[in-house]
Amino acid sequence: QVQLVESGGGSVQTGGSMRLSCAASGGTFSNLAMAWFRQAPGKEREFVAVISRTGSFTRSADSVKGRFTISRDNANNMMYLQMNSLKPEDTAVYYCAARSTIYDRTWTENAYWGQGTWGQGTLVTISE
Repeated sequence: QVQLVESGGGSVQTGGSMRLSCAASGGTFSNLAMAWFRQAPGKEREFVAVISRTGSFTRSADSVKGRFTISRDNANNMMYLQMNSLKPEDTAVYYCAARSTIYDRTWTENAYWGQGTWGQGTLVTISE
């Protein structure tokens, strides 16, 4: 059973940068499509970015496109989210998610990831 642990959250001022990490264990990492989601206070969880098994394909939400970059290191069972030009509206708990697949592609649908494995989340706070 795959286990996921996020790290790298904290507080930063508007315009700053932060890198989140997601460490996976207990499975074959290269068989996993991986994604980042976030949930702001009082709001529903929303898709942020996704990366395919090999890292060949990525997609991101329009709200973070051009600012956030998702990547993975299959040799070390790690996934990352580089966040630049941070805004107060990026404040949220960020979760990584994983789902085993035979396909090297991406999915953005909540219904797909709802059947995956999730980490405990890491809080990102962006101040004015």
